[in-house]
Amino acid sequence: MRRKGLAIMASQHATPTQVDLGPAAGLSCRECGTRFDLGPIFACAECFGPLEVAYDLPAGDPETLRKRIEAGPNSIWRYAPLLPVPADVADKPNLNPGFTKLVDAENLARELGVTGKLYVKDDSGNPTHSFKDRVVAIAVEAARAFGFTTLSCSSTGNLAGAVGAAAARAGFRSCVFIPHDLEQGKVVMAAVYGGDLVGIEGNYDDVNRFCSELIGDPLGEGWGFVNVNLRPYYGEGSKTLAYEICEQLGWQLPDQIVIPIASGSQLTKIDKGLQELIRLGLVEDKPYKIFGAQAEGCSPVSAAFKAGHDVVRPQKPNTIAKSLAIGNPADGPYVLDIARRTGGYVEDVNDEQVVDAIKLLARTEGIFAETAGGVTVGVTKKLIEEGRLDPSLTTVVLNTGDGLKTLEAISGTGQTATIRPSLDAFRAAGLAS
Repeated sequence: MRRKGLAIMASQHATPTQVDLGPAAGLSCRECGTRFDLGPIFACAECFGPLEVAYDLPAGDPETLRKRIEAGPNSIWRYAPLLPVPADVADKPNLNPGFTKLVDAENLARELGVTGKLYVKDDSGNPTHSFKDRVVAIAVEAARAFGFTTLSCSSTGNLAGAVGAAAARAGFRSCVFIPHDLEQGKVVMAAVYGGDLVGIEGNYDDVNRFCSELIGDPLGEGWGFVNVNLRPYYGEGSKTLAYEICEQLGWQLPDQIVIPIASGSQLTKIDKGLQELIRLGLVEDKPYKIFGAQAEGCSPVSAAFKAGHDVVRPQKPNTIAKSLAIGNPADGPYVLDIARRTGGYVEDVNDEQVVDAIKLLARTEGIFAETAGGVTVGVTKKLIEEGRLDPSLTTVVLNTGDGLKTLEAISGTGQTATIRPSLDAFRAAGLAS
């Protein structure tokens, strides 16, 4: 029955005979390796494994490719030769995300006892203030190629805003679905772009199940769900984080990288991006470790890693880090594989540690992270204390969103004092020194 359902979904969204997605050559099953033509499908019809984009990547002199990339725009489109997008993508109406700051976090390093280099890849500088602008930008190009008219998604908040903004810019209708109890900042940011924003009673996993039903129904005709039927293309946007980090490090791999886990797709695609750079000769091959970060109230991957399991057991989320609150992460098993293969680890922190880490990053580096960033910084601190992360090596920590979206998490933060407008009152408050 499931095989039949996949076939129905594929036939409902027929693929054009000619699809220009640059170097993308087809889709490949991550489990059994079966190849498929480019199209709006996301699961293998043979084994139901997840599909990902397969490429004909550029061949030739790495230095020539490096120069071509460096001469490109200051956005993810500088890496167009490595992405499933047409060559003229930068000329189309889009939000041009990416090439965000890699912050040399010397103050945070001192606080954490890091003696090597510590960097924060701050993706709050994207157009809608989260890394989701990267993945949506790629999905939009696939939606154009496959003739969709409506952009949609299931979202924990950031993706909803990114889809709404990208759709408005690119001329698509948007209709996105979120859990009904999201942080108000994310609700407003998703709604302001004029598309339809629908709250679903339940958590993210309930929202995702609903979207999977809608995509197989005639009601979903002409809809491109960026993280469902366009997921193979959407996921490739996360590779650009790996590309940028290495380029910003002078075309070098970091020794260690700490990445938040929601569905797990970001972590797996960053690893894929690093491996592509190695194969292309753009960076020197050397060992690197990938660490995953989860909130204790939604830590199915961390629990599986620590137990030595290969299967991730779903959990019911209960954490302030709602952008990471996916209890049944699709890429969870692949995260386990990567953490083990690279010698990394998957750790979690509780809500109090998340809030402390948000304040620590703000106090030391002037970066106001959302709760996902608090999870990543908090896990980094914990990994150092546990002796799992080497403080003498070059480490990159990801901040994937802006703290203005999750103000509820630090609602007790406010004025140091309230005084009368006089010097005597200021002195009396003990603030003069």
